[in-house]
Amino acid sequence: MCAAASNSPVISFRQASYQAPRGALLLDALNLEVSAGATLVLLGRSGAGKTTTLKLANRLLAASSGDVLVEGKPVAAWDPILLRRRMGYAIQDVGLFPHYTVERNIGLLPAVEGWPAARIRERVRELLALVGLDASLGARLPRELSGGQRQRVGVARALALDPPVLLMDEPFGALDPLTRAELQTEFAGLQKRLGKTVLLVTHDLREALLLGTEVALLDSGRLAGRYSPSAFLSTQDPLAAAYRQAFAVDGSGIPGSSMEPSGAGRGGPA
Repeated sequence: MCAAASNSPVISFRQASYQAPRGALLLDALNLEVSAGATLVLLGRSGAGKTTTLKLANRLLAASSGDVLVEGKPVAAWDPILLRRRMGYAIQDVGLFPHYTVERNIGLLPAVEGWPAARIRERVRELLALVGLDASLGARLPRELSGGQRQRVGVARALALDPPVLLMDEPFGALDPLTRAELQTEFAGLQKRLGKTVLLVTHDLREALLLGTEVALLDSGRLAGRYSPSAFLSTQDPLAAAYRQAFAVDGSGIPGSSMEPSGAGRGGPA
């Protein structure tokens, strides 16, 4: 990925809209920038436009209007395969190949890139250690792992080519509350060490406040507000206040629950 000029955003959405093939407007004139090394959390209920925004960044979807830029270059000008290989992608259901070992799952993109086998094995060992997994797990199949272990493998795979950008779509959403809290804390520490640029989707306010350097609140395809975690706790915006109430969050930022707010699970694209 080309180097960006100092202080320039890594990802930019400029009046970016996306209209689904059946006519629904899923994202409406989004203006948003992600700075180098930042973790920008896209917070909102289902149907708010979070996942759509993520997919516009790596060309899984093409904007109906407006512009999306990566390192100052329109995504349409990028080779899509190169762009996606340079942006690690971690999702809620992990998406591991069930008949591949952990080692093969993590080393898949390095193998596609033509890395020699010895280098791939060393990289897999590095990544397993980085995400807190024993090297012996490399020989196992995904079904032989716990949910938390599979999610760690998913993060390791997203980091395989050491991409400057991580796109994360509800990466811890399918886990039990204790495992989820553990992985959130571990990822926060990992991000401090790695300094990646992260665009993370969630409907969990606790997760947003813990992991985000900034929180972009989306509602019905529009940007409803952008806040630092501390500003989110003090803003009088009604939607932000509703989130604080739903998650029982007070001014200290300690949520009383990691359950999604009322209505957050309604059907429709994210």
